[in-house]
Amino acid sequence: MQEQQGASARRAFLKTAAGSTLAALGGTAAAQAFDFKPSQRYPDPAVQVLDPSFGKYRIYSSTVEQLGTGMRWAEGPVWFGDGRYLLVSDIPNNRIMRFDEATGTFGVFRQPSNYSNGLARDRQGRLLACEHLTRRITRTEYDGRITVLADSFNGKKLNSPNDIVCKSDGSIWFTDPPFGIGGNWEGDKAASELPHSVYRIAPDGKIGLVTADLNGPNGLAFSPDEKKLYIVEGRAQPHRVIWSYDVGSGASLSNKTRLVDANGPGSIDGFKVDVDGNLWCGWGSNGAPGANPADLDGVMVFNPQGKAIGFIRLPERCANLSFGGAKSNRLYMASCHSLYALYVETHGAA
Repeated sequence: MQEQQGASARRAFLKTAAGSTLAALGGTAAAQAFDFKPSQRYPDPAVQVLDPSFGKYRIYSSTVEQLGTGMRWAEGPVWFGDGRYLLVSDIPNNRIMRFDEATGTFGVFRQPSNYSNGLARDRQGRLLACEHLTRRITRTEYDGRITVLADSFNGKKLNSPNDIVCKSDGSIWFTDPPFGIGGNWEGDKAASELPHSVYRIAPDGKIGLVTADLNGPNGLAFSPDEKKLYIVEGRAQPHRVIWSYDVGSGASLSNKTRLVDANGPGSIDGFKVDVDGNLWCGWGSNGAPGANPADLDGVMVFNPQGKAIGFIRLPERCANLSFGGAKSNRLYMASCHSLYALYVETHGAA
């Protein structure tokens, strides 16, 4: 009976989601919409093998595709396999967009979205969202109601939750830099009340501090066995860094180790981990004088030891990405104004 009720609730949630207005590709553009010409040759020259070990992940007859365009700053994609759609935040436009795999349409899922950024699913399949405007983490219930999971810590308001991941034990981990309150582009400008931090929401709902020793924590993800947590330090100097931590009980971390250093004008943002432990990282220019974005925009792939093994060149900077599709082997890349995709010979770890 409980399983039937759960299935019924999930169907209700999907029906609510499906009720969102979908339009033709680019038809609801609220920013510049850009044409994209995919490669007509195999292999796609945009998929670059930097180390022979990456060769097994490249599908010879797969090319980069543009699925939607017309956003202002695309972020935080998440795949809903039971509904065959992907959600992606369009932060400055204060909306969440939806790409429907079955019909190929791209349109608005939710507006306003409280300037949502990172999106994820909990272990029951419900949508989790990092909201900049309200400075909180929310969960969308199966019937569409919104539940606030966290909006403060020790009596002080969160900054602007950025990225989010759910562990297999049901705990929810998120980063809380001040990016969304630094101006009026991705939320409302406001003063920070708390240090830049990473938090964990326990299965019982209690929020705990994971770490406050990173300057601008950004993307985060677990290794496939969840024994390590990787976190991007977005304001590390002189370059952005991905730190690796050993995961203990509860919210405890240890053995902080530098796994990846952007080591130049490249800028790491959100990322996902595949089943082999490789990190697929949103990549682009950090805006340094002399940096050429055209040479940097795309996805950089690092092996578990932190070595760059592959690069997917895109015409726009990639902020975040997600594995999805029927076999979880389609890489969806949220990139400035557009959503791109590429089939690869691996799948997401979670």
